[in-house]
Amino acid sequence: MTFAAVSFLAGVLTVLSPCVLPLLPVIVGGSVAGERSWRRAATVVAALGISVFAFTFLLKVSTAFVAVPESVWEWLSGGILFLVGIFFVFPNLYDLLPGAARGNAGATRLMSRGFMRQSFWGDIVVGAALGPVFTTCSPTYFVVLATVLPVSLAAGVGDIAAYTLGLCLFLLLISILGQRALERLGVAADPRGWLRRAIGALFLLIAAMIVTGTLARAEAPLYSIFDETKIEERLLPAAAPAPLASSTPAGEGSGVASTANASSTGDVAAIIAAKTAKYPKAPELVSPDAYLNTGGKPITLASLRGKVVLVDFWTYSCINCQRTLPYLAAWYAKYKDQGLVVLGVHTPEFAFEHLESNVAAALKQFGITYPVVLDNEDQTWAAYGNQFWPHEYLIDEDGFIVHDHIGEGGYSETEAAIQAALAERAARAGQAASLSPAAAAGIPEADLSGIGSPETYFGAARNEFLGNGAQGQEGPQTLAIPAAVAPNTLYLGGAWDFAKEYATAAPGATVVYEYQATKIYLVASGAAAGTPVEVWQDGARVKTITVSASKLYTLVENASAGTHTLKLIVKGAGLAAYTLDFG
Repeated sequence: MTFAAVSFLAGVLTVLSPCVLPLLPVIVGGSVAGERSWRRAATVVAALGISVFAFTFLLKVSTAFVAVPESVWEWLSGGILFLVGIFFVFPNLYDLLPGAARGNAGATRLMSRGFMRQSFWGDIVVGAALGPVFTTCSPTYFVVLATVLPVSLAAGVGDIAAYTLGLCLFLLLISILGQRALERLGVAADPRGWLRRAIGALFLLIAAMIVTGTLARAEAPLYSIFDETKIEERLLPAAAPAPLASSTPAGEGSGVASTANASSTGDVAAIIAAKTAKYPKAPELVSPDAYLNTGGKPITLASLRGKVVLVDFWTYSCINCQRTLPYLAAWYAKYKDQGLVVLGVHTPEFAFEHLESNVAAALKQFGITYPVVLDNEDQTWAAYGNQFWPHEYLIDEDGFIVHDHIGEGGYSETEAAIQAALAERAARAGQAASLSPAAAAGIPEADLSGIGSPETYFGAARNEFLGNGAQGQEGPQTLAIPAAVAPNTLYLGGAWDFAKEYATAAPGATVVYEYQATKIYLVASGAAAGTPVEVWQDGARVKTITVSASKLYTLVENASAGTHTLKLIVKGAGLAAYTLDFG
């Protein structure tokens, strides 16, 4: 099967994509016009196809539009659809416009009457407005843009044309069948009938959803029912593009040493074969529970094919994860315009980390602007066989995991791998990569050498370091701090109620812990109005913190590592303590 044939089939499948299905009623409704419905359907669909083709080359090929934010095109499409909807709902609105009675000239008059009467030009505008939406739903489309088009204009144009043809023919079939059904009901011909007004209301709704990003969120549940990208992903390897000539060899240290010669000759098939023998393919994201920093739009690794993707498994209350965030942000800021996407996979450790609002607040707190998906059911975590927070996986433009790193540190090695993957991507596209100096060079790395204390849990499921009371037992316990305490052992005083993940303290309860580290942190939540907690170290009061939101709180920051005794005194109700952590 040729790649052009796959592109044609991808266009057909795009019509069935969850990101397009909600728009089908708009396309069908936009061509309602009695006996000439098939002509109007053809006009709307042809305009949409031309829009897809033009949008591809304006935004994906021409550098003149690279800096235009995606939201601009969403507002443009949504605004046009809103205007169409207004004239559907209020067919006499044009006659009320100031100056409408004077003359027949003017683009505004032509457009408004076109919407009201559904003329040829009105149909053109309806189809054109939807074009940009249809360029974000197919992995095959992105493979053509990222792999074929940069090195062979003729092949890329042919494949995009095949994709657009498949898309338009299937849309035309659906639109005509839909119009015939409406005609049989006898409700399509009345320009002021209830059907036209209902279609107008639908236009207004879709326009509002496009502009606000809620259309993408509404589409997300459909992917669990049918996801056409999986079909395309199975077809793509069998239809890899023929070898394409590249004018620039891969740079030194391209990250895939065994494919350097293949990259220099442009033999894409040989590159893929060499990588298959050396690297594992990256599993797809599995049923994310929410999409953040994407405008609500679903995101898949298939849709990012052709980019270099750094997947970061993390959870927001983890101090080790928090210390990696400045590096991820620096890499994203420096390399995103060269093809890097940082993608956070937020797999929660505690129940409060399942809440989208909590994660969104954490993204704002840490200044994270790259995409983050919520993996609340650990499904993507399981697909990768992951066991650690944080854990970074670097995925190259062909979808292979070419580097991974567990935990903190190794930032130079990770950045070198990022640069190598981007250099290979640029070389294959016949471009030069600008990859120095290192983005994260100025970020001080945490000194973890002095940490001698383990992460310590309060909840009954994992409180093996509890030095007094019954370990592993849920329910209330009243405890007393002993006169002598052992290092790296959790001691609790007063009334505590143990759940699996946390222990809830009554007012006046205390915590004592002898630790070895520079810093000590508490993961906790408190009353909505705040729960005061006094922090003491080595018998001296350090400060009082107010615990409210569910997150990590810094208790003590010493100048250097050493052995200290921490004491906490809970001064109010509502404290739920999860862990003590160290830095």
